[in-house]
Amino acid sequence: MTENKIKIDRMKELIPILDRAAAAYYQGDGEIMSNFEYDALYDELEALEKETGIVLSGSPTVKVGYEVASFLPKKDHPSPMLSLAKTKDRGELRTWLGTQKGLLSWKLDGLTVVLTYRDGALSEALTRGDGTTGEVITQNALTFVNLPHRISYKGELVLRGEAVISYADFEVINSLITDETQKYKNPRNLCSGSVRQLDPAVTKSRKVRFIAFALVSARDEKGEWDFNNSNENKYDFLKKQGFDVVEYKVTDADHIEDDISDFAGRIGTNPYPSDGLVLLYDDIAYGASLGRTAKAPKNAMAFKWQDETAITHLKYVEWSPSRTGLINPVAVFDPVELEGTTVTRASVHNISIVEELALGVGDEISVYKANMIIPQIAENLTASGTLVIPDKCPACGMDTKVVSENDTKTLVCTNPACPAKQIKSFVLYCSKEAMNIEGLSEQTLEKFIAKGFIREFDDLYHLDRYADEIKQMEGFGEKSVNNLLDAVEKSRDTRLSRFLCAIGIPGIGVTNAKNISRHFDGDFEALVAADEEELKAIDKVGDVMAADVVRFFSDEDRLGMIRRVLGELRPAGEAAVATDTAISGLTFVVTGSLNTYANRNELKAYIEQMGGKVTGSVTAKTDYLINNDTTSNSSKNKTAKQLDIPIISEEEFIERFT
Repeated sequence: MTENKIKIDRMKELIPILDRAAAAYYQGDGEIMSNFEYDALYDELEALEKETGIVLSGSPTVKVGYEVASFLPKKDHPSPMLSLAKTKDRGELRTWLGTQKGLLSWKLDGLTVVLTYRDGALSEALTRGDGTTGEVITQNALTFVNLPHRISYKGELVLRGEAVISYADFEVINSLITDETQKYKNPRNLCSGSVRQLDPAVTKSRKVRFIAFALVSARDEKGEWDFNNSNENKYDFLKKQGFDVVEYKVTDADHIEDDISDFAGRIGTNPYPSDGLVLLYDDIAYGASLGRTAKAPKNAMAFKWQDETAITHLKYVEWSPSRTGLINPVAVFDPVELEGTTVTRASVHNISIVEELALGVGDEISVYKANMIIPQIAENLTASGTLVIPDKCPACGMDTKVVSENDTKTLVCTNPACPAKQIKSFVLYCSKEAMNIEGLSEQTLEKFIAKGFIREFDDLYHLDRYADEIKQMEGFGEKSVNNLLDAVEKSRDTRLSRFLCAIGIPGIGVTNAKNISRHFDGDFEALVAADEEELKAIDKVGDVMAADVVRFFSDEDRLGMIRRVLGELRPAGEAAVATDTAISGLTFVVTGSLNTYANRNELKAYIEQMGGKVTGSVTAKTDYLINNDTTSNSSKNKTAKQLDIPIISEEEFIERFT
């Protein structure tokens, strides 16, 4: 690894660390490092930027003001952007390569962008557009997560790359959209809309990244930069300027098919969407000598994934209610092998597609994996059109209706109290801080609700009725079902405070739930009967919280549901907090692994029981930092030393305070 690469990698480490520290400081989340430590890291970053001549996107050393545009102006590209010739035949790609060395890379599925840097700074960014004319998106490009704002090369540099949004960021962004009809279909659609925003702040929020795939030209006062006739050298040059370059393999005719297979085997783990591969001659002069057709250059060729199809029969359609009220159809068919895996299900998305495919139980259908990943129905060979659209929601049994919006028909549940719409309340109930039922993730809860296993909280304690059916579900087996049922049974023994956290009383978190439970000595009915004045007498319970608690329990239907689930439990009250111990009034921070205590939560519970307090970050108010690695150079240890706060091991804590 070159010294320059090491420095750039260190810069990439420093920027998010400093960003998190600044956010914690200015947004009131508690400091995660001292000013001294922050300044030292900031100075290190600034020095590295001066040494490399590179300033990466998001660097705190640069503040960029983004202007909202009324429209995106258009501009012609310096040279036309042509499409590549395509093939799905591996043998054809091997023949095309011949005796040449090639660079085989991902064909990323985003939005192509052309960047121009002058005098080391980003001067212009254009979308591909129609290949001749693109839209100017310079302000938006400056918000790309990984794009260098300044580079060390001071001539004119023109490069092309793909603006992309990772699958992970796509899922996060889509999860925040409550209206199912407004969700983005795939990362490419989201990226295209994000890059072409009039407001750069919106682009910035979408976490767009730029992956370079071609250096068009590099000119300075001495003329065109010499890359020793190698496209790989161009990639190395771009990396040294701080750009992320598309992953590639150096290959030849003897290895090309194996290299294609290697890429194909990693489609599922590639963080960015890809619709194939690109093979580029490494020899620049040879590629240029071949010229171009009217539509494509001859120095590169695209390889498109060959969709493997299989014929099977539709067994049934599973109707899956969602939190938005939509009931989504999922086709379940006889197992088939596609791209090396067994496939039995494919989303049909909506009623319009059900009708277009003319589905019916028993129909012979053709299925495939789009881009070798997502199972889809390609064709219905029978087209019976006999599938019955359910008139009752499978989660709650209430009426459904078909609605049409933007020429798309969807099936919705008409019940506002449908448990599928209340999924977040079930997630909270099962969470670690509440009833701590391991194995009931949000995804699993959604499946159980969709099948009608769960409608109220108390139904969780009767999942054993469906054990045989659950064992047949995807992702489950006998062992996992037994573990789940054991976790449910274990949750019956709990504290009232955990139960109060679980049922979703507005404003009631762990601390307030403990205070309330202690006040009423674990008596739930005494809490229900309490008025606002009595509640306000409890430590840290104010006017708003007291009113919320009274209002919450005044709903008779809700209270009935709560009493039903409480009848399934064996709740205990809260042990009184000691006030005359060596720990009383002290504030601790716990970090690192523990040896005697099972985990940090167990140690935290003991400290709080003894009248102490545990916080997440070391500040001037901290009395002790507990860390078994007392000599480490962790940020917490450094901060504690700077503030002259004692760093003690778990063993020392036990000796002093237990």
